[in-house]
Amino acid sequence: MLDAELLEILRCPHCARDGKGELVLHKDSWLVCQDCGRKYPIVDEIPVMLIDEGDQWINTAQDALPIPPPAR
Repeated sequence: MLDAELLEILRCPHCARDGKGELVLHKDSWLVCQDCGRKYPIVDEIPVMLIDEGDQWINTAQDALPIPPPAR
């Protein structure tokens, strides 16, 4: 599980340059950007915050995200 303080400072790398990109924790396995909808998996308790990774899941509904996320 992600530390609450870490969750407060993490931002979507795609949206952060515009001062946006707030992330919400989904089922302790994904970080979902509230602005662009990119979804970043948390693998072995480490968020994979790569724009390419978020792009892979942008069109997947939150309820359809695999739990746990696929290993890289």
